[in-house]
Amino acid sequence: MKICIACGIPMEQESDFAMGDDDLDYCVHCANEDGSMHSFEQTKAGMTAVAAKMHGLDPTAAEKVALSMMGKLPAWEKHFQN
Repeated sequence: MKICIACGIPMEQESDFAMGDDDLDYCVHCANEDGSMHSFEQTKAGMTAVAAKMHGLDPTAAEKVALSMMGKLPAWEKHFQN
């Protein structure tokens, strides 16, 4: 089982992978229509919305949660380096 490098969700089935390609390291939720991976800003917006909805957080708190999670993922390492 692979973990999406962009959002951290498990990818177990072919349909979980971007473009159904299990050679890719990111999931279907983190892919643009052309198969490329979402940008940092696209991912941050999506993860913020999910955190707000799932945890009932206001936008500022939800963004902090999203950034905390993203800081632990390989796709975004360069955005969090000092």
